Amino acid sequence: MSKKEKRKIARMILNQNLEKQDKEDIIDLLADSSIAIDVDKEEEQNLTFSEKMADKISEIAGSWTFIFISVIFLITWMIVNTILLKENQIDPYPFILLNLILSCISALQAPIIMMSQNRASKKDSLRNQNDYKIDLKSELLLEDLHHKIEVLLNNQNRLLNILEKSILNDENQK
Repeated sequence: MSKKEKRKIARMILNQNLEKQDKEDIIDLLADSSIAIDVDKEEEQNLTFSEKMADKISEIAGSWTFIFISVIFLITWMIVNTILLKENQIDPYPFILLNLILSCISALQAPIIMMSQNRASKKDSLRNQNDYKIDLKSELLLEDLHHKIEVLLNNQNRLLNILEKSILNDENQK
C-alpha cells in the first residue's frame, strides 16, 4: 500500500467517513502493523538536559525526604540564630535572611515543577492518543470478526437446510 493510500485511509479514520471496502482496507492495514508504542520510552529518548533536570528536581522537591530536610534546616537555623549565636547572630529574629532564602527557593522551584508537570501532561496526551489508536484497531478487528462469524453462521444454516432437504428427499424416496 502506498503512502498516499495510507494517508487517505488515515483521513477517513479521522473523519469517520467509512465505506465497507474502506473498512476492509483499514482492517488490513491495522492488522498487519503494530500501532502500540511505549510512550515512556519514546518520551525518554527525546528529553533535553534541562527537562531531565526539571524532572529530577521535581522528584526531589516533591518527596518526604525534602520536607524533613527542610524542616530540620529551618529548626536548626532558628536554634543557631537565637540560642547558640546570641551575641553574633547572622540572622536575628524575625529571620529576614531565612525568609529571603526560602522565597528564592520557592521562586525557582515553582516554575521548575510546572515545567515537569507540563511534560507529564504532554506524555499523558500521547498516551491517550496511543490508547485511541489501539481502541480503534480493536474495534475494527472486532467488527471484522463479527462479520466473518455472521458469514460462517449463514453458511452453516444453509448447509443444515441442504442436509435436511437431502434427508427428507431420501426418506420420501424410500
